[in-house]
This record gives sequence, structure tokens and C-alpha cells, in this order.
Amino acid sequence: MNWEVIFVLALLLGAIFSFTREKIPADLTSLSVFAFLAIGAAFFPQSKLPSVPELLSVFSNPAPITIASMFIISAGLERCGVINSLTVLLQKTTRFGYRRFLLFLIIPVALVSAFINNTPVVVILLPVAISLSANLGVPASKVLIPLSYASIFGGTCTLMGTSTNILGSSLLSSSGYEPFTMFEFAAVAAPLAIIGTLYLTLFGKWLLPDRESLGSLIPAEARKEYLAEAFVRGDSPLVGKRVEETKILKQAGIRLVELIRSGTPIPGDLRKTVLRGGDRVVLACRPSGIAEAREFEGIILTAEKDADLEPISARQASIVEAMVAPNSPAAGRTIAEMNFRQRFRTLILAVHRDGKNLNADFQKTVISAGDTILLLGPDESLEALRRSGDLVLLDQPAVPADTRRRKAPIAIGVLAGVVLLATLNLAPIAVSTILGVSVLFLTGCLKPQEGYQSVEWKILILIYGMLGLGMAMESSGATHLFTNFTQQLVEGFVAPSWRPFVLLAVIYLISSIFTEFLSNNATVVLMVPVAMSLAISMGVDPRPFAIACCIGSSASFATPIGYQTNTLVYGVGAYRFTDFMRIGLPLNILYAVGTILLVPLIWGF
Repeated sequence: MNWEVIFVLALLLGAIFSFTREKIPADLTSLSVFAFLAIGAAFFPQSKLPSVPELLSVFSNPAPITIASMFIISAGLERCGVINSLTVLLQKTTRFGYRRFLLFLIIPVALVSAFINNTPVVVILLPVAISLSANLGVPASKVLIPLSYASIFGGTCTLMGTSTNILGSSLLSSSGYEPFTMFEFAAVAAPLAIIGTLYLTLFGKWLLPDRESLGSLIPAEARKEYLAEAFVRGDSPLVGKRVEETKILKQAGIRLVELIRSGTPIPGDLRKTVLRGGDRVVLACRPSGIAEAREFEGIILTAEKDADLEPISARQASIVEAMVAPNSPAAGRTIAEMNFRQRFRTLILAVHRDGKNLNADFQKTVISAGDTILLLGPDESLEALRRSGDLVLLDQPAVPADTRRRKAPIAIGVLAGVVLLATLNLAPIAVSTILGVSVLFLTGCLKPQEGYQSVEWKILILIYGMLGLGMAMESSGATHLFTNFTQQLVEGFVAPSWRPFVLLAVIYLISSIFTEFLSNNATVVLMVPVAMSLAISMGVDPRPFAIACCIGSSASFATPIGYQTNTLVYGVGAYRFTDFMRIGLPLNILYAVGTILLVPLIWGF
């Protein structure tokens, strides 16, 4: 074993450790791996590591640009209201009961996800699913995991349905083989999707948990509050005291929303602020709390009225639950940096992550994709926040502008054109998707800035870094070492006629396990070259091995971290890690058995 293999394997193990620990963002880990490889290539140009020009050649791989284009096309369909049209269909299905509703939820979501990026489909339908679950009288936790799984079912059925398939096809093509066709995966993935749908419909009611989400823990009558405005008298005993030393924060049901001095809202942690005469204090309270607010010594409520339960300052506030989407500008920033209180006049009440509430100082909390946040604010402020795209408010879906909805046929036509060009092999999928993006921009279905913002650049960075690592594994001999080890292990126990079948099963299982703790994109980039190397060493067609690897990399059902849509519903549904294991592990087994049996029958060895 040469030093290059040791170096590359050390980087691989370090990346896997970092991915599973989640202390460093996955894209930064991938970028660091690429940087170490580039440094090694620059310092040791005669080594077996890929040269610097070879490493930089990963940026010419068509897969990432295709994936970026699919993000933009999905955003165009979203902005034109195409995905929202699913809500009309779903709203008619709640009268049929839970099982039929689940069936009507899974089938259209899977069909749409076969042609549109999974993430926006799930993000848009989250508020709809939560609302409809309430109409059914079941908790949202009974429908959100099926929503995520349905998007995975559909995504695996086509070449463009998931970035995993696009990457696998690109890796196959770069090795001199024909890329996958548009519907080639459907021969295996469609039967598996049907099996998965039946499994969730029949057993979901018992296997899915009864969990109350962050927002549902608040009674409906308590979700409406009033914003009462008061000012501190010049002779008030409160002058010179910090807010936390007064009674303002100690009264049950009363929250400090804002502190305004000389017409300017005070930033930072208001609890530490020293009060002055003339300060205006904005308090959030329920109608019963208004009487208590009147009794605060040293402050006077402005615009005070004596009507029974009328708000003192005539502004009603609502408590809503929101989620941080993957491409949200809020992800990776602290609450203090986002400055929700001043930008949107909203107050953060709670932050929920990984199945538990965060009790740390909210101002210093770094927001992550998938976090759920409980917000309090006036209705007009919440609408402004909804339109900003910083957060996904879960009380109701965002409605696209009427001018965009009129362009929905154009957006649908663009998607159909992309599918047709790729299906008939009239143009490579990278070319057809780029053409589709151009048409969306030129017709006004999507503004260029909106399109660029919709791209999840962190995923692209992760892909480029892993492509570099995969290249280094091949050139250093690490892939060959793993191939020989696996082959020799199997040869000792398995008859020659069964070896391709057993090695196919090994490749699928390793891919399926890796994707539960890494990511689908990292797994497919690392495992497809290994799968192809194994097939070539046995003298069989590498195509079925690559297909099994792609499906295994996408079939992430047993953990909330392996697939992005699972992460999104994890916090919103108040799930626990074990909830995914209970419902997802049997589904993983079904997918494994189905893939291992069907792939050899359809493609052979």
C-alpha cells in the first residue's frame, strides 16, 4: 500500500467522520478535501495523486450544471403556481379517511417529483399537509414522513428526478459507457414505488408516531395575541433599571417584543437594556393580559381604550410556526444577524431542532436548514416575512402572483420540452435543461435573480469536492484495493455463477448504509466508480451495478439525515430519530430485496 492510498483513505475517513458528526457543514468538508488533494498534487507532481489540471477538470463535469438547471426549472414551476395546483386536488381527498388520503397524497407527489426537484415540492406542500392533517383529525406526524418518502419514490424513477441519478449517469458516461436514458430507472424504481406506497398506506397508521408539532402545542384560542404599546414616564421608578430587573418579563402571558428609543428600535438583547424616560415599550399579550399591563408601575399605555377586550394599540398579533428551507438566506446565520425583530417586527418564541427545543440564547443561535421556529408578530409583518422567502411559514402556503400564474402553461411546456429532448436523445440532458432555463428567464416565468437564488450552491460544492475525491481514489489505487479486497472476500464463500449477484447486493447495501449517514450525492460519487470497477474486474456489464448504486444511494428511509426532504420534515413533524428507524427500516429492506432481484432480471450480467 503506497502513501498515496493511505493519504486518500485518510481523507475519505476524515470526510465520513465529519459528515456523520455534523460539526462542520458538509459542503465545507468537501471543499477542504478538495483543497488537501490540490495541495498534495501541487507539492508532489510525480505522485499517483491526480494532477492539478485533472482535479480542476471536475468543474467541466456536466452533472452539477444539470442539477443547478433543475433547481432553476423547479423554481420556475413553483413561482408560476404549478406545484401549488396540487393543493386543490389534495383538499378534496380528506373526506375519504386517512388511508385513502395517504394514497392520494403519495401518488401525485411521486409523479411530480419524478420531473421536479424533490425539495421545493416538499417545502411547498408542508403547510398543505399540516392543514389537511388537522382536517382529518390526525397529527401532522402521520403525514409528513409519507410526504418525504413519496418525493423519494418519484425521484428515483427518472434520470432528472434526483441529482443522484444525474450524477450516476455522468460518471457512467465519463468512463466511456452510454449514459442512462430518461426512463431507464423506471423499470426498477416504478415497481418499488408501488410497493412503498402500499406499505405506507397499509401500515403507516400503526408505524407512524402521534407527535404534536411545535405550533400545535399552542391551543387555537391562544394563537392570537395583541400588541400593546406603552411608554416609560420620566419620573418612573423603572428609569435606570435593566428590563430583566423589572416586572415586565415576569408577568405570565406578557412578552417584550420591541423597545423604541427616539424613534429607533433598539437592537440586541432587550433584557440587558437600561430603560430611560420616554422609551416606548411594545408588549405582546392576550386580552386578559392587557389589564395586567395597565398595572405596571411607571409606564402608561398609549391609545388606551376601555372597551372590553379590544387591543390597547389596535394591532393583533399571531403565533405561527415556520421552517428554515435549505436555500434560505437565514441558514447559517444567527438570529441576531437576521434581525427578525427589526426587519419584520416579529419575535422568536422558540427554536426546535433534532427533536428538541433549544434553550440557549436565541440571539446567538445559528439557524440551520430544517429548524422550526415559533414566531409572534402582527399579521402584516408575518405576510412580509412570508413574501421575503427567509422562512417557510407553515400556517398556509405562499400564493404566487396572478401574473406568474398566467404563465404556468409556459413553465409546463418548458418542462415537457426538456423531458422530450432528453427522452428522444435529441440533446444531452445538460443542454436541454440549460435551454429550459433560458426560456423561463426570457418569458418572465422566473427572474434571473430568483433563479440563481434557488440553486443550492452548497450541494454543488459538495459534489465537486466528492468528484475530486473519487478521482483521487481511482488514480491512487484505493478503488482497486477495495475492489480486490471485496472480490477476494466473496470468492472464498460464493460459487462463480453467483458472484455477480452477491457483489451487486454488496454494492447496494453499502450504498444504502452510506447514504443514511452521509448524503445521497456523496455516496453515489464515491460508490459508482467502485461498483463499475467491481463489474469490470469480473468481466460483466457495469450498468446494472451503477443502477443499483444509484437506487441504493437515494433509498434513504431509516434516518432523518440521509436525504434532504427527511431533514425538512424531521423538525416540523416533531419526530424522533427512532421514528424514522421504525417506519423506514422495513422500507429499506423492501427496496433492497426488490432492487437486488429486479436489476439482474432486467439488465442481466
